[in-house]
Amino acid sequence: MKYLLALLASSLLAHAKDPNLVECGNLTYGKNQTSVCFAETFLSDAAKETGIEIAPKFIRIPLAEPSVFQTPLCVFTGEGDFKLSEAERTHLRRYLENGGFILASPGCSDAQWNRAFQREIPAALPDVEFTPLEMNHEVFSTVYPITEIATHTKSVKLQGLILNGRLALLYSPEGLNDVHNAPGCCCCGGAEIKQARQINVNALVYALLH
Repeated sequence: MKYLLALLASSLLAHAKDPNLVECGNLTYGKNQTSVCFAETFLSDAAKETGIEIAPKFIRIPLAEPSVFQTPLCVFTGEGDFKLSEAERTHLRRYLENGGFILASPGCSDAQWNRAFQREIPAALPDVEFTPLEMNHEVFSTVYPITEIATHTKSVKLQGLILNGRLALLYSPEGLNDVHNAPGCCCCGGAEIKQARQINVNALVYALLH
């Protein structure tokens, strides 16, 4: 598997500043909103599991800038209400349509952010609807076998956007931030998904495979 992943990642790496390094983005959008508490631990975990050289830290990428197209995966998270500009909506749509992958989740289980996200994604992709993902989807077995997704109080389902038969965006209204591994952060909303780190590793490897 490690050898296969290395070959599949080579086309992405050719466009990176360091051709041997995969970099993942932390999106900046709206009024300079971005994540401050999305744990980066899964980047190193994915590197160990696959043998691919993956940068252990996110690079901050403005959604309105062309640099968004140079990374295979971006996290889209934050807190509070937001509105995407037309340039951001266009880049979001083109990024997903052309092989990019977005991992999306609110910071601190924030209800305002969830409402804004559920409004803005259909505005950017009006012909695509969120699909609840069953546990037999490939993203739940690319590296770690995941048989259940749950917060500390209930079982939940993740949602996805499917474009041309490929999962292009993975979304949880709960917390995929894995804040226990993010220094100085806590899940004040109480809806942190217990399997967040494993899901995020699987999502990154899925993005590289597809």
